[in-house]
Amino acid sequence: MHTLTNQHGLTLGQCASLACVLEATAPKPGNVHRGADFEDLTYPDLILSGIAIAREIERAPERPLGQTILAAVLATRRVVSTNTNLGITLLLAPLAAAATKPLPDGVRRVLDALSAEDARLVYVAIRLAKPGGLGKVETADVAGEPPESLVVAMRLAAERDLVARQYANGFAEVFGDVVPALREAANRYPTLDAIVYAYLTVLAKHPDSLIARKCGPDTAHRASQQAAQILASAKPGDAEWHERLADFDFWLRSDGHRRNPGTTADLITAGLFVTLWEGSVHLPFAKLDP
Repeated sequence: MHTLTNQHGLTLGQCASLACVLEATAPKPGNVHRGADFEDLTYPDLILSGIAIAREIERAPERPLGQTILAAVLATRRVVSTNTNLGITLLLAPLAAAATKPLPDGVRRVLDALSAEDARLVYVAIRLAKPGGLGKVETADVAGEPPESLVVAMRLAAERDLVARQYANGFAEVFGDVVPALREAANRYPTLDAIVYAYLTVLAKHPDSLIARKCGPDTAHRASQQAAQILASAKPGDAEWHERLADFDFWLRSDGHRRNPGTTADLITAGLFVTLWEGSVHLPFAKLDP
């Protein structure tokens, strides 16, 4: 296998793992990070999962997408016992598969080439990961027979799931909102602060679909409104910034963590992967000089 690297010598697998580590480490309100765990999900779980999928993401350009997604889920299950990264894997696999082509056109070509076997394998992967809050739907339900077209199934779920929407619209939110937010924030703030700022920017624009599935659309919209209010009133480094983040974090963690903006975190990871691969966001502690 020929190992692809970017301009800084990072491989696809390294970019995937680093994206997962940076996303998990940034103290984003309502999410697990190094200073806050959930009862059934910890910071080490996320770090182990990010490392576990590296080899499978590395192989994405050379094999069908369904194989990569299933292999990444299986690799994750070998190191953790809970669903840590299904959404991340669903997003990273097409991005990595398209890494040899210009983005975002390359991603559209990957999605256009998906087969019925890809759909079958992705459905197997989703069942193995056992994501929370999916519920049941009449058409293309993950508990039933897989459809002939994965993209058609994702289109059916696009209104209720932001990850599915990326398959339906060619990763429009990732390339149109998440990546620009990360680039802009990275030019203004230290890396981890930039990730938090971009996270709030994306959450303010797109109500989190995991919150909506678990708590309803009104709660998801309320979370977005609070994110927007923080961005309008404070900036990283201000005392008020930390106070507002702490209040928002407390509200999101109430109700047994059901208000966790997990889908927003997945989108941020995808955006970090893109920016790390293209070299527009640098690692916070890197020393590139020999």
